[in-house]
Amino acid sequence: MMCLVSLFHVVKKFSGLAQLEILCKQLYETTDTAVRHQAEKALVEFTNSPDCLSKCQLLLERGNSSYSQLLAATCLSKLVSRTSNPLPLEQRIDIRNYVLNYLATRPKLAAFVTQALIQLYARITKLGWFDCQKDDYVFRNVIADVTRFLQDSVEHCIIGVTILSQLTNEINQADTTHPLTKHRKIASSFRDSSLFDIFTLSCNLLKQASGKNLNLNDESQHGLLMQLLKLSYNCLNYDFIGTSTDESSDDLCTVQIPTSWRSAFLDSSTLQLFFNLYHSIPPSLSPLVLSCLVQIASVRRSLFNNAERAKFLSHLVDGVKRILANPQCLPDPNNYHEFCRLLARLKSNYQLGELVKVENYPEVIRLIANFTVTSLQHWEFAPNSVHYLLSLWQRLAASVPYVKATEPHLLETYTPEVTKAYITSRLESVHVILRDGLEDPLDDAGLVQQQLDQLSTIGRCEYEKTCALLVQLFDQAAQTYQELLQSTNSSAVDITVQEGRLTWLVYIIGAVIGGRVSFASTDEQDAMDGELVCRVLQLMNLTDSRLAQAGNERLELAMLSFFEQFRKIYIGDQVQKSSKLYRRLSEVLGLNDETMVLSVFIGKIITNLKYWGQCEPITSKTLQLLNDLSLGYPSGVVRKLVKLSAVQFMLNNHTSEHFSFLGVNNQSNLSDMRCRTTFYTALGRLLMVDLGEDEDQFEQFMLPLTAAFEAVAQMLSTNTFNEQEAKRTLVGLVRDLRGIAFAFNAKTSFMMLFDWIYPAYMPILQRAIELWYHDPACTTPVLKLMAELVHNRSQRLQFDVSSPNGILLFRETSKMITTYGTQSFYSLLEVLTQDHMNFIASLEPHVIMYILSSISEGLTALDTMVCTGCCSSLDHIVTYLFKQLSRSTKKRPTPMATDDRFLHIMQQHPEMIQQMLSTVLNIIIFEDCRNQWSMSRPLLGLILLNEKYFADLRNSIVNSQPPEKQQAMHLCFENLMEGIERNLLTKNRDRFTQNLSVFRREVNDSMKNSTYGVNSNDMMS
Repeated sequence: MMCLVSLFHVVKKFSGLAQLEILCKQLYETTDTAVRHQAEKALVEFTNSPDCLSKCQLLLERGNSSYSQLLAATCLSKLVSRTSNPLPLEQRIDIRNYVLNYLATRPKLAAFVTQALIQLYARITKLGWFDCQKDDYVFRNVIADVTRFLQDSVEHCIIGVTILSQLTNEINQADTTHPLTKHRKIASSFRDSSLFDIFTLSCNLLKQASGKNLNLNDESQHGLLMQLLKLSYNCLNYDFIGTSTDESSDDLCTVQIPTSWRSAFLDSSTLQLFFNLYHSIPPSLSPLVLSCLVQIASVRRSLFNNAERAKFLSHLVDGVKRILANPQCLPDPNNYHEFCRLLARLKSNYQLGELVKVENYPEVIRLIANFTVTSLQHWEFAPNSVHYLLSLWQRLAASVPYVKATEPHLLETYTPEVTKAYITSRLESVHVILRDGLEDPLDDAGLVQQQLDQLSTIGRCEYEKTCALLVQLFDQAAQTYQELLQSTNSSAVDITVQEGRLTWLVYIIGAVIGGRVSFASTDEQDAMDGELVCRVLQLMNLTDSRLAQAGNERLELAMLSFFEQFRKIYIGDQVQKSSKLYRRLSEVLGLNDETMVLSVFIGKIITNLKYWGQCEPITSKTLQLLNDLSLGYPSGVVRKLVKLSAVQFMLNNHTSEHFSFLGVNNQSNLSDMRCRTTFYTALGRLLMVDLGEDEDQFEQFMLPLTAAFEAVAQMLSTNTFNEQEAKRTLVGLVRDLRGIAFAFNAKTSFMMLFDWIYPAYMPILQRAIELWYHDPACTTPVLKLMAELVHNRSQRLQFDVSSPNGILLFRETSKMITTYGTQSFYSLLEVLTQDHMNFIASLEPHVIMYILSSISEGLTALDTMVCTGCCSSLDHIVTYLFKQLSRSTKKRPTPMATDDRFLHIMQQHPEMIQQMLSTVLNIIIFEDCRNQWSMSRPLLGLILLNEKYFADLRNSIVNSQPPEKQQAMHLCFENLMEGIERNLLTKNRDRFTQNLSVFRREVNDSMKNSTYGVNSNDMMS
């Protein structure tokens, strides 16, 4: 009987196995969505079943398909990764050993199965890094684990190397399901105990491979070399100090190699190994070699002394020279891209003064210039790589004023060649793009702007040559364009080509004028700018005269870009009005002063709004230009603007009759109306200049908006109305009002607006929310208007004691929020932490931790309002904690038991508060902190709650500085706490805030003066 029962269970087990294999096949192979969905659902249930572990082993042992093996590996990864009810240590050791044996006995598994099993091994190893058994860290013998693979066949070697590569990658990546502090602890331990040994092993294996005559046509040998290169790259790309930088950015490009690795980089054979590999392996693998070289070229400057750095740089430049002299592999796009990155690192990590001292510098800079010119001329090849070449030349050109070396840098010879190549290649591309129907780079505004920003610095080097070239090319193109327009038989294609060439020239002229800010400009250069500006304005007169018949959108956008650059440099107090540019404008165009130049700006703005009102890109950029001009109040620009008849025309005639973009067009999207806010913000600022307390002038200005509100009220009062028309009218109206409310930051003008909108029109907004609460395109503009009305901008909501306006505004706002049923999350947190900390302290621990993590994330938000709100919330929490801690040490009775509970939770998880202390301090020291006062308020409490951690953090920052800067940095921290007492009284807080301002200024000065250090990536000399 027992035998029959056992047989029954075996049959049942294997029938279940067969069913699982069928489900796997359905999941990965079927094209039927319903079948795949059912299979996925069944497999999720299998993953969560109690006997999942035993069934996974059975799948690996007995499964017939690769898909079932993949399922088993994936399920095991989930089991070992779970934070609740984790697997026992012995079980995880057994799984680790089983996986290694499984891989060793089956070297020819499907690639995706091998990858999944290696991923499983890496996950177990990482999560068990600090697990001990009999005083032995059982998961740390990673090199011993793979030794048997490396001593076997090529297939086994590939598995062994892949294990190390995947493990390095796994430990380097933070896991969202586990605390960041645990990840950094594991990553730091792995870095200190194993990473250098792994890197040394990979280099030794690469040396062995390069010493043998590998048959790279053999798939397995090719695969082994590729995995070795990936392993080396993963080691070099390791996040050594926990910066977690954005991998898509190449700006922060210092590799923080530990000091213990010095020997590998002082020995030139390491660098030489990768350069030799580049020349000896096929182009399919060489991009990986170049990626490694990019990382090696980026090692932190402080790893070497001056002599060692010069020697290292010499070997690096020699290697680059050798590649440039033998460019056979560079036509491969991947090789080309990585090599451009390598060239960019030459200047981002080394000073021009160091480069010119390299023995072969003259030859290398010539080869780099030739390579750059050739690359720019072949504009259609790898356009995304050009960024790195232009970045190199931008940094080189920017360093010229600061270089102190006596050796010639030769940039006066080669930089004009690069500038000329860029300009002429862009002009020559226009015809080819039109002829072949290629994608126009001008349509990628971000890419064009990035390149123009780089060219603005490059072109300012030897500016006389740049200007002469632009004048020559512009005159040729403009003359040809004029002739084509006057000719009766000219083709549309020829006209379009010339417009394209002029578009590039206008963009480039705007860029080089904008580059004036980077250099100490001379009168002669201002006169050259004048020559260029005159030509663009003459072209504008020509194109504007034709707008009734035809216009070119790209050329108009280029004009707006030019005007923006011109405004930044030559409008306002930035330059003397005696500048030779103004003298040239007076001679050629009769523009005798800034007021007349401003009239040209306004004339162009009105022309664009008249003829391009239905073109959103041009309209929005035109209105942004108007908005930027309206911000120029301190320099008197706005007062000059208001006196212009064209501006008075706008203030008195802001209707759809004169400005078509203000019309309600049933064909357009509601989102197309966003630019109206910008328009009315600018008009509001201009109106406020002479408004004072003149209510009649205000009422006159508001007449078009009054009519619009009355029209909406009329529509909503009837049962049958055109809903779309009502929505469009309302959305346009509230966007207009939000612009005005934003601009009216003075109490007098804001009260005029408030009295106008309440009580007459507020019910219409409430009704709109009731009707269209489900339509974000309608509710969002209304809610944004309300948010602006309740924003106490410049203390404009400080109503008189006897005034009910504050209560009325609150009542209307709360009514709308209640109606809509939503509220800003961070604003809610701020209010709760300010007035209801006892309630927060009574919440469940996981809810409290979620609130703290949300605040922690908000501290680094790009939105300043979110960041400021989080600082305020954190300040309330820290103050509450400090009071509770002080009370507990004085052994006073607590009013609520939850106080002790909240304190206990914080003591159980000190890393959360410590992380926020680190975040706030790093933002203040290393970032462009726009809300320093807000940041300072919680910082004192964080320091007082974590004095030991703050001391460690201070020592870490001080020690990361160059030796000669450490004393100064230490003194900065000493001064920060000078006179600060252990309390959070207002007087003490204010003193700390003052100290912090001085601290930040002194630290920034120290960092600027430092030629190397934590964030010193861009060497300016």
